[in-house]
Amino acid sequence: MPVKITSDSTCDLSREILEKYDIELLPIPVTLGERTGLDGVDVSPDDVCAYVAGSGMLPKTTAVNPAGYADFFRPWVEKGCDVVHFSLGAGFSSTYRNAVLAAEEFENVFVVDSANLSSGQGLLVVLGAELAAQGRSAEEIQAICTQTAPRVEASFVIDTLDFLYKGGRCSALAAFGANVLKIKPCIEVRDGLMTPAKKYRGRIDKVTLEYVDDRLLGRDDIDKSRIFVTHTQCPRETVEKVVARVKELAPDAGEILETDAGATVTTHCGPNTLGVLFIRK
Repeated sequence: MPVKITSDSTCDLSREILEKYDIELLPIPVTLGERTGLDGVDVSPDDVCAYVAGSGMLPKTTAVNPAGYADFFRPWVEKGCDVVHFSLGAGFSSTYRNAVLAAEEFENVFVVDSANLSSGQGLLVVLGAELAAQGRSAEEIQAICTQTAPRVEASFVIDTLDFLYKGGRCSALAAFGANVLKIKPCIEVRDGLMTPAKKYRGRIDKVTLEYVDDRLLGRDDIDKSRIFVTHTQCPRETVEKVVARVKELAPDAGEILETDAGATVTTHCGPNTLGVLFIRK
């Protein structure tokens, strides 16, 4: 049976990548005050930042419920497809649990806990699509991608802690101190959770290059077939400098893919967040 690859919208893959690999997304609901829309459909990162600037409040993201997942899976099952769905990491949301509950209604829907977010999740989604194109079964794809998930290296440098503070993920004192001292923290995904890592200091355009050096210099454990540079509303010049540095440090990379983070990730990390993401060998 043909295998259909699907994912939560939190994978932050570009439209070009989605079309290339025939990947279908299930958008995450985002609530801005009295308005609720869908990530990437009628709520954009610009909407998120404008709402925060205007209201001082953070939008709310909501997991799709099991019925919503079942409605999403059903048309593909009825077309005769096996479905492999990649969820936002179980440590971040109830999306994985809800997707698994919905999958129990079908014999041929398989859910992968990406244990990640943004293009860390996206790396697994694209891997799954490549395996499907090779003719691998849904069960094989689920097993291989689940085994690969711990080797995804996802991290981001965050320009401001304001969004993490508003979301209850850091204290007011930490946010204030970081802003005063111009500290730009690196956040890593470890064991399926966001964890503070190195603290950088200075302008974000300078910090991002230091961060890339730390991620890539002297490493022989990186699978360089695919590296993502994913960001939230970073200045074009900053992104271009980062991509150039990645190319310099990984000249043998198969592809370096630049993607914009969606509304869900922007809600939690804020603007001027940038990450370099890849899979370890």
